[in-house]
Amino acid sequence: MAASGQALMNLLPDGYRALVIGASGTIGAEFVALLAADPRSGEVIGLHRHSFPAIDMQDEQSMAAAATALSGSTPFHLVIHAAGLLHDADLMPEKKLSDLRASNLMKSFSVNAIGPALVLRYFTPLLSSEGSRMIFLSAKVGSIGDNRLGGWYGYRASKAALNMLVKTASIELKRTMPGAIVIAMHPGTVNSKLSKPFGGEVKGRPAGVACLEMLQTIDALKSEQSGQFLSYSADALPW
Repeated sequence: MAASGQALMNLLPDGYRALVIGASGTIGAEFVALLAADPRSGEVIGLHRHSFPAIDMQDEQSMAAAATALSGSTPFHLVIHAAGLLHDADLMPEKKLSDLRASNLMKSFSVNAIGPALVLRYFTPLLSSEGSRMIFLSAKVGSIGDNRLGGWYGYRASKAALNMLVKTASIELKRTMPGAIVIAMHPGTVNSKLSKPFGGEVKGRPAGVACLEMLQTIDALKSEQSGQFLSYSADALPW
């Protein structure tokens, strides 16, 4: 972990503003805590379904309203989208084709791809023109080139869709907001509620360690990396 009082985001302007979407989750909450403790940060806002303003990845109106509520303040230099769905009470990753259900596929795409697409729509206008960064947490299992085990149809496909959305948005933003960097990032295995049913509490790193590693990579990003799919350790991952 970073030493107390040690700056984390050295390449952002002093007093930078950060926004974390999905701040009620294990990873999102840790991002908020680390950024709030950064002596160079000016303000850190965390959004989730019960924050004010509230945001729900399956409710476009809530996204538009949240963006509107925040639009009157100074722009954000860092936006991290940490919301995602792997499983819930009614959904588990599919092991075989016979496990596929339209309703579960639609839920996976709604949260993991459509939601982030609408975040891009509503929140990119809130980015600062001063070298801002927008990070979407993806997953290595969303890599088509790295898929060797199969299974997990909905989660894999929805994260692959997220990667395409991020790549496509980065091309547009190069023209309209050349100072913005937008990437998809694989956080690695983290000890969290999302990974617990799959041994994450044994195989995963603590959330504080994982988020610190990601922030170090985010801080070092260069403009030419916009649109890439990176691991927490800054390694480029295959699409």
